[in-house]
Amino acid sequence: MALFDDEPKKKPTAYVVGQDLSLMSVAELRQRIDELKAEIGRLETELKSKDATKSAAEALFRR
Repeated sequence: MALFDDEPKKKPTAYVVGQDLSLMSVAELRQRIDELKAEIGRLETELKSKDATKSAAEALFRR
């Protein structure tokens, strides 16, 4: 509960790792898989970006 009415309310988490899957429908499970695959893609893109930045910094300081 927010202390003041103007405070933003926290959005409930759509998925919690390890949650009970028995209550989810086949469609919900497929949707969750698609969402997680998209998130994995986003994470891999960010990781590549950070690796490139790190490599560039290492190359600069090796000179």
